[in-house]
Amino acid sequence: MKLTTARTRAQCNRLLLQWYRRNGRALPWRTTRNPYRILVSEIMLQQTQVKRVLAKYPKFLRRFPTLSALARSRQRDVVLAWQGMGYNNRAVRLHRLAVIVVRQYKGRLPADEQLLRSLPGIGKYTARAVLGTVFRQDMAAVDINAHRVLSRMFWKMHSTTQLQTENSVWTLAESLLPPGRAYQWNQALMDLGATVCTARQARCSACPLCTLCRSQGRMTTMRLTRKRTEPTLDGIPNRIYRGRIVNALRQSRGTVRLADIGKTVHNRFSRKHHEWLQSLVATLEKDGLVKVRGRQSFGSRRLSLA
Repeated sequence: MKLTTARTRAQCNRLLLQWYRRNGRALPWRTTRNPYRILVSEIMLQQTQVKRVLAKYPKFLRRFPTLSALARSRQRDVVLAWQGMGYNNRAVRLHRLAVIVVRQYKGRLPADEQLLRSLPGIGKYTARAVLGTVFRQDMAAVDINAHRVLSRMFWKMHSTTQLQTENSVWTLAESLLPPGRAYQWNQALMDLGATVCTARQARCSACPLCTLCRSQGRMTTMRLTRKRTEPTLDGIPNRIYRGRIVNALRQSRGTVRLADIGKTVHNRFSRKHHEWLQSLVATLEKDGLVKVRGRQSFGSRRLSLA
């Protein structure tokens, strides 16, 4: 089924870009085309709310003002500076990326999607967001907010939690992209999804695209429930415990006994939790976040940030 006509595409883009000029969010990474600053913002925005990134972004850049400065730093210092952002392996990957770019690309991010995606922590969306922002290449960059807006607008969604398939939305986004205006268009879609057409509520009366939207008046507001597919202990996901381990090591600034870590991250820690804790530590070690010393017995093992 053909989703759009030339007239619909033109009207959609005109209304969307007009709305963005009046309502676009004032974000610090939108006032620069510095490749490193854009990269840091995109990595931080992966799975983290804008409000938290706004607080951390300037502090991180003061600590590591350039890609070369980041590459010269110890990974441990980068992980320490990442505190409060969650998903600490992003800090490890960002540091590794900086080292690779300095060594292989003379400190300059490559202006090629496949080369970018070969770097640690860079997927399809992040690569295209960097290329569109830094190099102003005409390519769609579909985050979850843009995905939601396009799903609702061009398909008949029956609830606020329903989304069209990822491949379908990316294909549609490429067909809608206005030549020479890709950066503004991508940012506009993100802002519309973040502030008006949100996951919890579609504020159709405030939406510039409401007259074109196929889902308007059709959607039932439903509570978004996350599928519990990740391992948990006492109802808490293991990733939370992983974060607690890293935070405990941040505060220690040295090595810590594995047994003491257990007592820090779980208030009822006992012998029955030894295997569970060691499995968490093994994943952190595999991700390059921690170092383990002493492997003969549980009591002799000590941890530190890598």
